[in-house]
Amino acid sequence: MSNSDPKARPKPGPWPPAPESSAMPPSSWAKRTGFRPKFSGETNASDSGQMPLPPRARETDNQPDLEAGRVRPQPQPPPAVANGQVQSNKPAAALPTPPAAADKEKDQSVKKRRESIGGAPKNSSPGTNLRAAPSSNEQPPPPRRPSRNGEVVDVLPQPTVDEDGFMGRPSHMKYELRDSPGLVPIWFFGFQHYLSMLGSLVLIPLVIVPAMGGRHEDVAAVVSTALFISGVTTLLHTSFGSRLPLIQGPSFVYLAPVLAIINSPEFQGLKGNNFKHIMREIQGAVIIASAFQTLIGYSGLMAILVRLINPVVVAPTIAAVGLSFYNYGFPLVGNCLEIGMVQILLVIIFSLYLRKISVFGHRVFLIYAVPLGLAISWTAAFLLTEAGVYNHKGCDINIPPSNAVSEHCRKHMTRVKYCRVDTSQALKASPWFRFPYPLQWGTPVFHWKMAIVMCVVSLIASVDSVGSYHASSLLVASRPPTPGVLSRGIGLEGLSSVLAGLWGTGTGSSTLTENVHTIAVSKMGSRRAIEVGACILILLSLVGKVGGFIASIPQVMVAALLCFMWAMLTALGLSNLRYSEAGSSRNIIIVGLSLFFSLSVPAYFQQYGISPNSNMPVPRYFEPYIVAFHGPFRTSNHGFNYVMNTLLSLHMVIAFLVAVILDNTVPGSKQERGVYVWSDREGVRREPAVAKDYELPLRVGKFFVWVKWVGL
Repeated sequence: MSNSDPKARPKPGPWPPAPESSAMPPSSWAKRTGFRPKFSGETNASDSGQMPLPPRARETDNQPDLEAGRVRPQPQPPPAVANGQVQSNKPAAALPTPPAAADKEKDQSVKKRRESIGGAPKNSSPGTNLRAAPSSNEQPPPPRRPSRNGEVVDVLPQPTVDEDGFMGRPSHMKYELRDSPGLVPIWFFGFQHYLSMLGSLVLIPLVIVPAMGGRHEDVAAVVSTALFISGVTTLLHTSFGSRLPLIQGPSFVYLAPVLAIINSPEFQGLKGNNFKHIMREIQGAVIIASAFQTLIGYSGLMAILVRLINPVVVAPTIAAVGLSFYNYGFPLVGNCLEIGMVQILLVIIFSLYLRKISVFGHRVFLIYAVPLGLAISWTAAFLLTEAGVYNHKGCDINIPPSNAVSEHCRKHMTRVKYCRVDTSQALKASPWFRFPYPLQWGTPVFHWKMAIVMCVVSLIASVDSVGSYHASSLLVASRPPTPGVLSRGIGLEGLSSVLAGLWGTGTGSSTLTENVHTIAVSKMGSRRAIEVGACILILLSLVGKVGGFIASIPQVMVAALLCFMWAMLTALGLSNLRYSEAGSSRNIIIVGLSLFFSLSVPAYFQQYGISPNSNMPVPRYFEPYIVAFHGPFRTSNHGFNYVMNTLLSLHMVIAFLVAVILDNTVPGSKQERGVYVWSDREGVRREPAVAKDYELPLRVGKFFVWVKWVGL
């Protein structure tokens, strides 16, 4: 008989009601088997036999705990009760395990688990947080509806689980952090990684050197120097930095401030070789900013600042970097639409429509979308040039269109200049062998106003690297790095930028944002393969003809590739929102305000004081970077005017300021904000597998044990 007392009646279950499940086991069965109840009311059921419906299991129970490095333990399904007897969930052929044998098996599993982590005391009893891995003869749990976080499977796939229940190598990754592909494949995978990121490595010199007034051979020399520094700094970073397989190189974060320095008022009236003079100014600013970034990293200050940097801050900041160059992209492509549009369409077709086509197990179209599109469009432009499509008699491409005497030449000169592939003499002028050396452009020149601008930009580059460290570690490593490893990586990036400033690459060195996409697509996260690829890059940089060949890429094709690269950079920045509650109204408003003001505020500064018919000393696509001429700050201190007008005209600076202030002042839970969770220093030391991922090689770490904020 059921109890008629209303107070004794069970409370209604959750809504919507969970599907019917078998009755819960009696208390005696729970005591014999060691079953620990997970639901309230299981062991204190009323005498009437009524049992409240258990709440639904959380959808994320079967998801791996990426921060803890292991799979969350699953509650065993309770046995069904039929006619007063317990029915086992195991197959009929399996014999029931005696209680003594079950306890012995559990003790052995607990002991094995402790030995693997190396941190549990020997004389402690089996804890409630250690559970043996499910045996192979148990039926798998029924499939559940994938959670909202399951939408990022392509970027953050499910890892495999070993027999002890720990998270192993992600099932989609071919090679993890400490894996070696083998003597022959390692050369292929290393070169493949760099080839897939060709655009990020070489396109920046093709933009800034012509803007400085450099010649074709100057472009080739800067390209070779950038390749050399990229290889050297990548080796340093994988050995003494964060130790993650991340390529270092000229970052797009530095491109906008460099263009602002190039178009400064004091450089407009220079005569002679403007390139070397402006390059020395940029070198001085980069060296001071790099020293500032090194101080932030190795002093441990980055471990404190990282508390303010979360996905809601990283996403709009990096997205603003890509969106800020819309003035440069398609306006240059329009100078030769038949070549530029073919380039863009080819890259889109390869990276989207043909992305799932595999050749010998490799998604060649997705991995090599940029070099394949460049090769095909360059070949088409060469055939059109040789066929005489762009020939115009009596017109010299070396004469500016405004100085041409013939009306016919003035009309077609722009088309001839941008569509022909034989206008550059970089390949012929480049030597076969050239060794980049420091101070090759002369002694750097230091000005405090340009150095302050670069210091702020180096902080933005550090924010970009924080997002790359976290995302790449979840793909290739057992756990995210500790705050000390994070600081160590930022400090080494500062030293790498010092090398870039001394050698004269035109920008600072930083972790390229495209690393995360390349690792996820190529399924290759081997640190050793990246190091081999860096060695190949250093060897190629010594061949002067390689730099000359890259420098001879037509400007229209460069602009077309940059359209795709900047769009990818914007998307990769916004993809950081997957670690937060992207549907939260709080995050939506913060990201929306950050992106809008990052476009609107710089537009105010860039257009302030410009009359519609005014003649600017630079091309129209460089007009946003001459704000120091006419910005709203017009005090008696010209240096202060330059710093404020330049910084507030940079899209990424405005996005970072708005996002970091709002995200750290507007209330929100850690889950809603998606706060980055970094590994604990003591916890990593107890797990040898995780320690090997990040510890310094050759016993170097033992000399820095006392520096707790830059290591394990």
